[in-house]
Amino acid sequence: MKVIPDIMAEINQVMALVDESQLDAAMPYLTKDKRIFVIGAGRSGFQAKGFAMRLMHIGYTDYVMGETITPSIQKGDTWVAVSGSGTTKSIVADTEAAKKLGLNIVAFTSAVDSPLAKLADAVVIVPGATKTGAGVKSIQLLSTLFDQTVHITLDALTLKLAKRDDTSNADALHEHVNVE
Repeated sequence: MKVIPDIMAEINQVMALVDESQLDAAMPYLTKDKRIFVIGAGRSGFQAKGFAMRLMHIGYTDYVMGETITPSIQKGDTWVAVSGSGTTKSIVADTEAAKKLGLNIVAFTSAVDSPLAKLADAVVIVPGATKTGAGVKSIQLLSTLFDQTVHITLDALTLKLAKRDDTSNADALHEHVNVE
């Protein structure tokens, strides 16, 4: 039984539905003069951490919520939340707190009408299937399709930021870990 062609077809279907203008609308909230805090739970959290690493590679000051070295958030910082369903209680509650403290909110979700999306200053809809059944249907388990496509979407945003900031691959490599 072959599954890779079906998986790739699903990924391509979702990526064709991602509105790149939503990435463009999120870009003003992501600048090198702002601290960026990323959050996600479970597999969405892994995607958020990957995005944080990529931001660091291109010269941003960013933190992953919940890590021991994460400082307090302050008004004017940017908050990036990743949740396929947009209803994960901890992510929504923490995003509400960030909003009350005056952070700019950028949300990546599959659900345009979700509580998370409603809190955001900029929303990027990545309509891959989630554990709740939202989004493009998938043969894959739980939120796998969302996880795959939000990863690609976050990498696309990173590339757009690097191009905007004139950050080269050599610049990014300079920030990459060099003790391995």
